[in-house]
Amino acid sequence: MYSQFKNPNFYLMVLTDALIFTASLYLSYFFRFDFAFDSIKFNQISSLLIWIIPLKVFVFFTVGLYRGMWRYTSVRDFWLLAQGCFLASVLIMVVILTINRFVGYSRSIFIADGMITFVLTGAIRITIRSFFAILGNQMTNITPSLTTNLTRVLIIGAGDAGEKILRETIDNYKLNYEVVGFIDDDLQKQGRTIHGIRVLGTVDRLAKILKRETVHQILIAVPSANGDQIRRIVENCQKCNVSYKILPGIGDLIDGRVSVKLLRDISYEDLLGRSPVQLKIKDIRNYLDNKTILVTGCGGSIGSELCRQVIKYQPHKLILLDSSESNLFDIHMEILNEYFYRNCEAILGCVQDENLMKDVFEKYKPEVVFHAAAYKHVPMMEKNPWQAVYNNIIASRVVMEMAVRHHVERFVLVSTDKAVRPTNVMGASKRVTELIMQCQQGNGTRFMAVRFGNVIGSSGSVIPLFRRQIEQGGPVTVTHPEINRFFMTIPEAAQMILQAGTMGEGGEIFILRMGTPIKIADMARDLIRLSGKEPDLDIKIVFTGLREGEKLYEELITVGEDILPTDHKKVMVLRSNGFFNGAKNSQEARKYLYDKLDELAKMADEHDARGIKKKLKEIVPEYIPQENESVV
Repeated sequence: MYSQFKNPNFYLMVLTDALIFTASLYLSYFFRFDFAFDSIKFNQISSLLIWIIPLKVFVFFTVGLYRGMWRYTSVRDFWLLAQGCFLASVLIMVVILTINRFVGYSRSIFIADGMITFVLTGAIRITIRSFFAILGNQMTNITPSLTTNLTRVLIIGAGDAGEKILRETIDNYKLNYEVVGFIDDDLQKQGRTIHGIRVLGTVDRLAKILKRETVHQILIAVPSANGDQIRRIVENCQKCNVSYKILPGIGDLIDGRVSVKLLRDISYEDLLGRSPVQLKIKDIRNYLDNKTILVTGCGGSIGSELCRQVIKYQPHKLILLDSSESNLFDIHMEILNEYFYRNCEAILGCVQDENLMKDVFEKYKPEVVFHAAAYKHVPMMEKNPWQAVYNNIIASRVVMEMAVRHHVERFVLVSTDKAVRPTNVMGASKRVTELIMQCQQGNGTRFMAVRFGNVIGSSGSVIPLFRRQIEQGGPVTVTHPEINRFFMTIPEAAQMILQAGTMGEGGEIFILRMGTPIKIADMARDLIRLSGKEPDLDIKIVFTGLREGEKLYEELITVGEDILPTDHKKVMVLRSNGFFNGAKNSQEARKYLYDKLDELAKMADEHDARGIKKKLKEIVPEYIPQENESVV
């Protein structure tokens, strides 16, 4: 506020409004007495102006009318202006009523004064805005380098987002865009105009419209569109051989602002097409607010996104734990310097380091733990199965036992759909981790797991590989023409983890309703088309055969699990009693499991790949081990 008083424009705005307030009161008297100057009490006007002008300035200042720049006057500013004028008129009439009960004053004068004040102050603001808009257009006309490279664009979406993009191109001549029209499937909008620019037709008529109009680029401004709608729009754009960009979804826009600067190339996430997960914010805040949160594997794709979302709920402290120095440094610096969250500690180390974990839990006393640390690359774990034992199984047991010992309130384990009837070491190790989690019931800590499909954009995801292959001119390698997977985005994964933390009572496994699985070959073709090329013509697709431990189809439910709905329409829960191998209670199940884990750990120390797979088969009977050689 102090800087506002140092701005010369502030005093210019106040002076301008003071002159308008004076003119408004005089005009109110003139209209009231039909310009009969002999009947007007000029002395009364002068005595009123002495206190009315400061009162109106104070009201305008209080409602925030002097904070903005008049050249950027918006609809919101006019609402503030209406509020200011109404409030000032009410206060003026209250003062006069209190002092002399309107004796010698006409009430209609002060009603007219409020209306005239609104009209004149609004007029001066819109005039200044128009002046700068015209000036911007003139700047464009006198700048040859801009006019010669003017980009003619067509906006798909004649809604709020499209209108804001048009308004920005009008106000900001440096953008060098000329909007030639809108496209929208709403039949009621056909032929209508937005700021003088017509809605030319529907998406299906795009090709005919482009024959009539010279268009260099198409801007897709439909933030609420689902995947099928985006796919249809993209297919029409590709047929017309015109470049196109998209405005991100509503969930990616901050405070409702829409900007041309946010336009980007279409990504596969746009075509995935699930509506965003609707979080129960209040429930999440209830268990995260002012709590100490530990995130293991915080530098990974899911772990880092989880950290970004956790700090929105004002935790007391965030503990970052990762074994990768580079990843840990990156997320720590991002949280400190981009999100300005300072109550954060970065710990470099392995979760299976029992002494380190003991020190971490004793010093920081976390109340909520998100366990995202794990090895996840299927072929790598097939060749190095002992690392799956160390990092996925032993590490998880260590951190779960520490959680129980130090009375952690909630513990959320990140699992995978590959844990369902696993055919590889990685999936079997994650299934064992789920069993460990279910054996912890009844110890005071609420344990739960979240089972994911493939996460688009995570490290090791197939999409970055396909993109690199496309950039190199192909071929794009797919293991099998029929292989398919469930997919979700990184934000979806992190949001589901947070939501699961509100729902678990102990031992549950949560899964997201992920729709139908997607064929990897179809995904490859979509990515090739998004790159402006034609699959099987410009870029070949080569099928290489299934990798070791890889399944054609992933599942989300295993034997003995009952799927139940939850109070969240996107989330389902799998319940089991946590007993296996004939155990009658959780204590028997835990003793059996821990005996097997001790044997498994010894085999890992000896790098006994065959023994590890055999022991995993004993623990997880549905596991189908592969006959392959390890690296040692």
